[in-house]
Amino acid sequence: MKISRELLWVAAAIVPLLAAGCSKKVAKATPPPPAPAASTPTARSTPSTPARQTARNTPPPASPISRTPDAKTRARIDELLARIQDAYFDYDKHELRPDALKTLESDSKELRDIIVQYPNYKLTIEGYCDERGSAEYNMALGDARAKAAKDYLVGVGIPGDQLKVVSYGKEKQVCDEHNETCWQKNRRIHILAMAE
Repeated sequence: MKISRELLWVAAAIVPLLAAGCSKKVAKATPPPPAPAASTPTARSTPSTPARQTARNTPPPASPISRTPDAKTRARIDELLARIQDAYFDYDKHELRPDALKTLESDSKELRDIIVQYPNYKLTIEGYCDERGSAEYNMALGDARAKAAKDYLVGVGIPGDQLKVVSYGKEKQVCDEHNETCWQKNRRIHILAMAE
């Protein structure tokens, strides 16, 4: 029994040393993860097939949305503006008459559908008067006529910031005779695309 007790004491003394020694070895045995730089040159030198397939399957970057229409769309806008024609007014008035409303209504909804897609594209509404009255009065009246047309177009959905108003008063007459038939032709608004 004496031998076995001594062996037990020796074994009891050795076991903690072995356990301490083993734990140190386990910590040293875990290698650090490999550096990512080591695998990068291999990937560059020999591209793999899956990488090429991934590049082909990636959709191209989205093209930026155009804020101005292309030539075909501009031609359609010009066609609509030509069909809208001029809207005419009664003497010394700026309210849209029924025939003026019909003129503006004819293609303004299609025009709206195009214009709202291109926020940088603008239209100019020009207001005109006949030759009677002072230049100052006719400038104000031409402005009121252009604003009445603008209000109508905003009402159908064309953004107001895409519509510019300008008055020419009794300048730029389309008819220069001195009678009511001619004066009627000069009391109008005209819509055109602004120069870019």
